[in-house]
Amino acid sequence: MERIDVCLIALRRILRATETHGKELAQSAGLTPVQLRVVQILAETGTSTGGAIAKRMHVAPATITALIDKLEHAGHVARQRSEMDRRQTMIALTERGRDALARAPDALQQRFAAEFDALEDWEQAMIVAVLERVARMLDTGVIDRGAVLYPGDL
Repeated sequence: MERIDVCLIALRRILRATETHGKELAQSAGLTPVQLRVVQILAETGTSTGGAIAKRMHVAPATITALIDKLEHAGHVARQRSEMDRRQTMIALTERGRDALARAPDALQQRFAAEFDALEDWEQAMIVAVLERVARMLDTGVIDRGAVLYPGDL
């Protein structure tokens, strides 16, 4: 088998893993992977602004606004005026959001992070370099940075 074939098979395996995880997540928790990440951030922080979530996820504020709208419509989050600064809107996790988080399978990114952290420093550096090169090879110039694993969600 030629190297290009091995590379393309590996890329397809990565894409299949993200698609499979997304389907499992939708079935168990009713969330997309990107929505799950927003819910996880809110679970960690208690409340947050849309701008802070956008910054943490490396996506545009408009992207987070659309995600928050969907999560709010589903009853997973609630918007409330900040008591410290009435100009700010805080986003908080609801009980339904906490329940969805509890039902969610381990996030693919978390599994990857755990495996990645267990690697030697030189292995981590090699993986980062190769993945960045692959990303540049596939980059169309319009893909949102936060859409790496789940482009359909953003």
